[in-house]
Amino acid sequence: MFDVGFWELTIIALVALIVIGPERLPKVARTAGLWLGRGRRFIANVKADIDKEIKAEELKEVIEKQATLANPVHEILEETRNDLNQIKQEAGKQVEESQATLDSDNVTDSKGQS
Repeated sequence: MFDVGFWELTIIALVALIVIGPERLPKVARTAGLWLGRGRRFIANVKADIDKEIKAEELKEVIEKQATLANPVHEILEETRNDLNQIKQEAGKQVEESQATLDSDNVTDSKGQS
């Protein structure tokens, strides 16, 4: 981000030593370090929050895509269930008709044999 080299840091330290003085310089350096640490933590937290939001948005998009892709599957499954139910009903009718035919044949045969 910033291109600060050794000589720039040396000049800043010398100016701070002259302006602040050798007695208060350690306390000021410690305070500056604490503020710098707080700033870095704050920036890291903001970055983490932004990353979480981006990931949440991506997940929402994936869920929406899955939902749109799943709808045709649900429709196909529902149509298949309806078709199977119709086939079962028709098969049940066929079995009833066959049973009725067999029963009427058995009644006819039993009358004819008596």
